[in-house]
Amino acid sequence: MFEDFAVARLDGRFPRLIDKLARVQLLILDDWGTHSLTDQQRLDLLEIFEERYRRKSTLITVQLPIAQWHAPIGQLTMADTILDRMIHNAHRLTLEDDSMRE
Repeated sequence: MFEDFAVARLDGRFPRLIDKLARVQLLILDDWGTHSLTDQQRLDLLEIFEERYRRKSTLITVQLPIAQWHAPIGQLTMADTILDRMIHNAHRLTLEDDSMRE
């Protein structure tokens, strides 16, 4: 997703791409928190969540407990802002069974 943002920013499609992601009924972020974010990626993520906040649904799958989400986002203040929009009205499901991949 972030690679698409970078290309869209270069060719002028970025505003349309953000608008498209803001309108989709369900945005799925799979394996959240597996990579650290750059400054630009943090800004992009914040923009997406601000546009979707209280309007559309987002499904996030993650292996990390919420208390550890600050680390991959980076920059504490920005992480707090992003996480506020991500989890403020969230419904959380914790799966505790054995992995199906085993």
